[in-house]
Amino acid sequence: MTLTRAVQRMPADVAKALSARGVRGDYDARPAYQRNDYLAWIGRSKRPETRARRLEQLLSELEKGGIYMGMKHAGSKKPR
Repeated sequence: MTLTRAVQRMPADVAKALSARGVRGDYDARPAYQRNDYLAWIGRSKRPETRARRLEQLLSELEKGGIYMGMKHAGSKKPR
């Protein structure tokens, strides 16, 4: 799949948080458009509090699985 939006670079703090929470593999397993959307969404934050909240949502959704941007996503559901 080719992205039609600008490809976002992974900020160092996001990479560190993904590794620290042990969800980098879950992130990498997501489709390219989802990875790009998450990074763009976090990057558009104007306030540090918003950025922190969005990063936490990303991490939480990856830990739980089955969620993408607050919506159900069957392709990332984790076995229980």
